Amino acid sequence: MANIPHVVILGGGFGGLSSANELRNSLSSSQVKITIIDKKDWFMIGFAKLWIINGTRTFEDSIGSLNDLSKKEINFIKDEILAIDLQNKNIKTNSQNISYDFLIISMGSILAPEKIPGSKENGFNLYDHNQLSKIRDRLMNIRSGKIAISIMGMPYKCPPAPFEASLLIDSMLRKRGVRNSIQIDFYSPAPITLPAAGPEVSEQILELVNSEKIVFHNSCKIKSVEPTKLIFENSDADFDLLLFIPPHIAPKVIYDSGLAKESGFIPINRDCKTSFENVFAIGDVTSMAVTETMTVPKAGVFAEGEGITVAKNIISKIQSKEELTLFDGKGGCFIESGKETASILEVDMFSQSKPFTSLSESTTDNLSKKIEFEKERMAKWL
Repeated sequence: MANIPHVVILGGGFGGLSSANELRNSLSSSQVKITIIDKKDWFMIGFAKLWIINGTRTFEDSIGSLNDLSKKEINFIKDEILAIDLQNKNIKTNSQNISYDFLIISMGSILAPEKIPGSKENGFNLYDHNQLSKIRDRLMNIRSGKIAISIMGMPYKCPPAPFEASLLIDSMLRKRGVRNSIQIDFYSPAPITLPAAGPEVSEQILELVNSEKIVFHNSCKIKSVEPTKLIFENSDADFDLLLFIPPHIAPKVIYDSGLAKESGFIPINRDCKTSFENVFAIGDVTSMAVTETMTVPKAGVFAEGEGITVAKNIISKIQSKEELTLFDGKGGCFIESGKETASILEVDMFSQSKPFTSLSESTTDNLSKKIEFEKERMAKWL
């Protein structure tokens, strides 16, 4: 009997889960062996973090167990990935060595607050699930003063999320009746709110936050943080409570293996191939150029699309077919308003002439779609 090809997937997020499921739905366990390795054994859709902050959700109710993958004959190993040996097609973890025929790298990006001196000591990381309940406590107890939301590096994942956070925080403070004595300032290193979405959508998002008296400060490149002060390259700003989005980098094993330059991301094209045979990379750990100045945003929905693309290409290789699928660059994000409604940001990164984006009206129906989006994927993947 011929050896069954082994697909090893590093990371159990959007990209890893979508590729594993696409492979398994098309090929039986006698045709392909699938293994996912991740250092945590749970999956959560990122936007649930904001629901934990505003108290409509708990962490426990927002996660699915990666151990459930065994029901689909997808192996799951909870372990830390120590080295990727591309020459010998081998993954070294804390406890074992795992050899592969095909490798899908979907390890995501690492939050690196240590790159901004003083940020960890003087603020809260909005993207760290361990800090969500503390953030909630502070927001439930603050009575007056200044809240600063600061994006500390580009690119960062889920580009609309910090703006959504500002709107949900605004609504929490209104419910408590203290909004009028609290100022909310939003600081970004970018010249507009959402560079990846282009000037028109950025203007709409600016209007959305301005309508709730949230002040957007552009081109604020952070240098360091003092106990109640943000130090930018050209100015500084006071705060009483700081919520920040830290710089993102690739995991260390990625540049140790030569897949990317120091703390950079893995460069890929629309076929998601790396320069190594049968080694693919998808999602937040990658950088896919759209134009000279723009890359595909780091968002789960794009990792999902790339995961399906790679799975299809591996399936066609296993079946000795010639078909090549390219990532279509399509996706959508939700932007919740804090008023029981949401807008949908539609994106087509590779539409004919240039990236196309549009922002819908904010409706209750779109909020239901957001909740459905989460339920659907949890049910489908786990």
